[in-house]
Amino acid sequence: MSDEKLDLITIGRSSVDLYGGQVGGRLEDMRSFDKYLGGSPTNMAAGTARLGLKSALITRVGNEHMGRFIREQLKAEGVNVDGIITDDERLTALVLLGIRDKDQFPLIFYRENCADMALCEADIDARFIARARCVVASGTHLSHPQVEAATLKALNLARENGAKTALDIDYRPNLWGLAGHGDGESRFVESAAVTAKLQATLHLFDLIVGTEEEFHIAGGTTDTMQALRNVRKVSDATLVCKRGADGAVAISGDIPKNLDEGEAGEGFAIKVFNVLGAGDGFMSGLLKGWLDGESWPTALKYANACGAFAVSRHGCTPAYPSLAELEYFLERGVIEPELRKDAELEQIHWATNRHLDWPELKIFAFDHRVQLEKMADAVGADHAKIGEFKLLCLTAAEQVAQGRDDYGLLCDSRLGEDALHAAAGKGLWIARPVEWPASRPLTLEPELGVDFGGLSEWPREHVVKVLCFCHPDDEAEMQAEQEATLLRLASAVRRNRLELLLEVMPSKVGATDDETTAKLVKRFYEIGIYPDWWKLEPMKSAAAWENTCKAVAEHDPHCRGIVVLGLDAPQAELAASFALAAKQPLVKGFAVGRTIFGATAKQWFAGEVNDAEAIGQMAKNYSSLCMLWDKARHG
Repeated sequence: MSDEKLDLITIGRSSVDLYGGQVGGRLEDMRSFDKYLGGSPTNMAAGTARLGLKSALITRVGNEHMGRFIREQLKAEGVNVDGIITDDERLTALVLLGIRDKDQFPLIFYRENCADMALCEADIDARFIARARCVVASGTHLSHPQVEAATLKALNLARENGAKTALDIDYRPNLWGLAGHGDGESRFVESAAVTAKLQATLHLFDLIVGTEEEFHIAGGTTDTMQALRNVRKVSDATLVCKRGADGAVAISGDIPKNLDEGEAGEGFAIKVFNVLGAGDGFMSGLLKGWLDGESWPTALKYANACGAFAVSRHGCTPAYPSLAELEYFLERGVIEPELRKDAELEQIHWATNRHLDWPELKIFAFDHRVQLEKMADAVGADHAKIGEFKLLCLTAAEQVAQGRDDYGLLCDSRLGEDALHAAAGKGLWIARPVEWPASRPLTLEPELGVDFGGLSEWPREHVVKVLCFCHPDDEAEMQAEQEATLLRLASAVRRNRLELLLEVMPSKVGATDDETTAKLVKRFYEIGIYPDWWKLEPMKSAAAWENTCKAVAEHDPHCRGIVVLGLDAPQAELAASFALAAKQPLVKGFAVGRTIFGATAKQWFAGEVNDAEAIGQMAKNYSSLCMLWDKARHG
């Protein structure tokens, strides 16, 4: 455990949300589910991290796949996971959710003896709490003596350290044993016992946040203003009451006659798509403003904006904005009330919330199909051996990478399926092609299906790579056909939450100059295609690289970057190519194939080298190229 200072620690529920993919039907009728982070404190930890705060979570997860998913996703979001305990005896909680309409959201909590409800006082490390300037608790973890004791210990330690404390009332009658398993969406059931439990702890907080119904349970009456007065009797905290479409108000002193007299922040007129997780998004924005020392109207504006994003998109945590996205939205305002249909906003949301960072990328490309088939045919080798050879390529790539970041591979699934499967979860950047080899106009692999439904079977970590032989001087009919295919593909890629690598090769079509590739880049952006990555030919001049990189940066400041391909060039030529490309910060590395494996493949198919020798040769070649790149980039 490090001594890194934290802005906030959330404590409490952590689950995996299985979100029905179909909208407008019963949960009984859902055909598929998307998997997201869940649980209010977990959502808030991720939501505040996206807004630039250093957040952490205290909870328990199971020692199984879902527990590892939560831990890995939180780390990818930038959340500190030092306070997450792995429970060897209990399973991670699950929640099944659906969107029936803008008012109905059926959900089922699978929390019987779940891991996060086993949190205990011994799990609360005083040194960890001392690192934070705020601790945020949720009401659910006051529902059981053991988790209540753990929560109270964390709060008392925080107060002893002079840290701030906040409560999200987070009232779920189902989780207090007041509603049946089928009533997970119930938001209010009167209970004197719950009111008494909450009121016994409200004095521990500097900030208390809830809906009107949640203040009803905290205050012991369904008269909102009287409930707030009852809370004020036992707590000096600032009370933030959420009012749905009417926004929210903050009350720091005496309770006014009505909510309209409280401090309010700017609201946003948007169309509601999904109310699930809206409160956690709201809380994330509120905490951002509060901990940054903003006024309550400003903090509430942040909160309302984050809540607007949450109710506009599918899922909870995935809907929350990045800081760049929030700032852009606050400056620009609402143009499309259905925010998930605002293409400009959605692009910023996607590009600023991608997981993992690749400051450099050295890719061993062995996605070749036609070339390897010809090599096998030349010596009468069975095409089935191509898959075996690609496994050797993977082994060579792993030997060079040695578990380090910034290494990757390109491999197809038609001939290299076994290698793709074997590469999963090893920390390598992975892309696979979808174009039919050498096709022009662009044709895609049949495995995608006519509606690109095959992408739904791809692992999230796989990048969709497509090669298009195109040129600014293409005839209008050719240009239109290829662009239509790419637009359909780009839409399907984004719909499946995958990244896109677009490779263009104008030199194979016509003459090129310093403007050729830049013109292509501009054209693709103009028609609405925003690749996460570009894969480009080695250009011959600094001006060509400068023009191209400028075009990318001007149209998409959040682009992942460019990798330069090899075109089967000898290492001496690649060294010169790397030296020129590496001067551009936007060029992150290379994607080279036949220079690494070409000669070895011919020998291996002919039986002139064995597996170990082939691996050794390719590892040497790959390592040599990596050193060439490092020299070009870093001197």
